[in-house]
Amino acid sequence: MKDFLVIPERLARIKEVLERRQPDLRLFLERVVNYHNVSAILRTADAVGVLHVHYFHEGELPINDAITCGAHRWLLLHREEKVKEALTKLRDQGFQLVATGLFPETIDFREVDYTRPTVIIVGHELEGISETVRELAHAVVKIPMHGMVQSLNVSVATGIILYEAERQRKEKGLYEISHLSEEEIESILEDWAYHRVIKDKARGRLSS
Repeated sequence: MKDFLVIPERLARIKEVLERRQPDLRLFLERVVNYHNVSAILRTADAVGVLHVHYFHEGELPINDAITCGAHRWLLLHREEKVKEALTKLRDQGFQLVATGLFPETIDFREVDYTRPTVIIVGHELEGISETVRELAHAVVKIPMHGMVQSLNVSVATGIILYEAERQRKEKGLYEISHLSEEEIESILEDWAYHRVIKDKARGRLSS
């Protein structure tokens, strides 16, 4: 084990957060392009204990530090080259795929059991999810709307669904137990509290 390069209080806080992370509650961003939306989604993901965020995007995710407040630095981001292959792999691993959209088969987002291993999939701001995602999804959900406008901003919609997942998981006590092995926690700590600190110092930047 390496000597970590953060103060003990900081290290304890990181460990505490990791012990509440929900590695079986994941996000998949399919062509979400606006940096405000991406950054707000990542900040909410961190807040509800998500660890893994998958994304399909040309180039790196457009992230704004001022919006995320550094939250993206405490997530594991996975760039996916092919949507179908990535989601099929997650399905095969036992995840239920829950996409957002307005189709005949769409159900209320609260009808889903988010205590199961789940990937929440959100799509492009204007075009929504692709037909590939629609075909692979176990469920397509919507948030009820009672006004003239029939959709929410993608970051707002994602936040609402994530907090429904948080509510269900909290009721079941899933934040009270660690879902990561000691080896997994140690590996992430080595990255976040050692390698990242060295990189940040090399760039003249303090960790957030």
